[in-house]
Amino acid sequence: MSILSTRLSRITNRFSIVFCIAAAVFVFGCSRHTSDVDEKISSAPNAININTASKTELQQIPYVGEKLAADIIEHREKHGPFLRAEHLMLIRGISDTRFRKIRPMVRVE
Repeated sequence: MSILSTRLSRITNRFSIVFCIAAAVFVFGCSRHTSDVDEKISSAPNAININTASKTELQQIPYVGEKLAADIIEHREKHGPFLRAEHLMLIRGISDTRFRKIRPMVRVE
């Protein structure tokens, strides 16, 4: 084996190890963050079920006005119930930033 191929093999092995460690940290970090968020949200006593709420009830959620409430209802009638609260971001007008602000106020059952 030449010196070049030996060095290349060592670099490849090191890269593989670093990549695997980084992937494991990422997966662990993401799953931990999701469960932490879910625990905090499930304890919110005044959270509104977006699958059964009326237009008036949806408007009680901060940043949700008449139009957005109607869009939420239209979406669930057209596509069925929301499986996760995060699916609210499929609706025009609910960005990631807005969703993060209203997440504690919504629930899905």
